[in-house]
Order: sequence, then structure tokens, then C-alpha cells
Amino acid sequence: MYKKPIIVFEGIEGSGKTHHINKISKYLDKKNVSYMKIREPGGSLNSEKIRRLILNKKSNFNIHTDLLLYLAARSENINLIKKFYKKKIILIDRFTDSTIAYQHYGMGVDLKIINIINRFLLRKIKVDFTFLNIVNRKNLFHRLKKRKSLNRYDQFNINFYNKVQKGFLKLARSNKKSYKIIDSNFDIKKNEDLILNQLKKLIK
Repeated sequence: MYKKPIIVFEGIEGSGKTHHINKISKYLDKKNVSYMKIREPGGSLNSEKIRRLILNKKSNFNIHTDLLLYLAARSENINLIKKFYKKKIILIDRFTDSTIAYQHYGMGVDLKIINIINRFLLRKIKVDFTFLNIVNRKNLFHRLKKRKSLNRYDQFNINFYNKVQKGFLKLARSNKKSYKIIDSNFDIKKNEDLILNQLKKLIK
């Protein structure tokens, strides 16, 4: 389908997206396939600085400051993405749909503002495919408890995570051709194979 696509891994905390993007990275390394992997917030040097600020447990930003910090982190990544766009496979751990799910569906920020700034930042850059990892309440909190340390976004209440996940599902259902929902409550090996098979189709 795509030779050098942008592939995004989305999902709320504890949904397994980072596990799967790391598995795909190892597969591509093994096959000597050229790719770039970044995370949001984070990725470039300046974006990582912003990440530390956003996720710091002592930070207490209002919802609009939060949005602008995430978009500032994305702005710092855009030149990096542009450099390799259509030249390498680009794997991204969270991207534009996370901003919509968290800041709009989760926090109530005006969707128009988010879309305007995202369009301004991305210009001609387009995501080719998204893996959405979903998780139930029991597994969400079980996995968070296993983490050595929790950041600011690991400590919201279940109502917030429910709103965000429902937002992700709305986005997935409106973009069925370029989205695949991965139920992380199922066997992890089965999901790894599912994602790998889809990846092979995308980079064929």
C-alpha cells in the first residue's frame, strides 16, 4: 500500500502502544529496513525538554496551556519529520489524534482551534495508518500500578480516560480505512502478529 508511510500508534495509558511500536522497530531492524521512530511529546531535543515540563507531576497548567505545550512540542518535531517524509518509514508514538482525543474529548478544548493549528504545523504531511490500542479499566490500572514511576498523565481518574478512549474510537470509526483497532485486553502475542501482518501490507 505505502512504501514509506507514516504509521502512528495511539491509545490511552496502559493500552500497549509503546510495546507494539518497539516490537515493530525490532522487526524493521532485523530486516534492515530504514525507519525513524519518535514519540510525542518528545522526539527532537527541544521537544523532549517540553515533554519533561508537560508530564512533570508538579506541573499544573490550564487546559489551553496544556494544548499549546503539546503543539509546541509537535512544532519542534515537524522539521525532523519533513526531513524523512517519504524517504523513510516513520513510526510515531502518539500524534495529532492524541491531541484531539485528550485535549478536545478529554478536556473540552474547542476542536476548531486544535484542527487549525495542526493543519498549520503539518501542511502537506499526512499520516498513512494508525493503530489504536484500547484497554479496559481493570487492565489500565493494573498496568499503571506496575510502572516504576507515574507522570502527570498517568494519574487522571477513570472518567477522563473513558472520555479520551471514546474520542479515539470516534476518530477510528470515521477513518476505517486508515485505522486498525487493537484490543489490548486480548492475548499480546496475537496482537503482535496482527500488527506485524498489517505492517507488512503497508510497506510492501
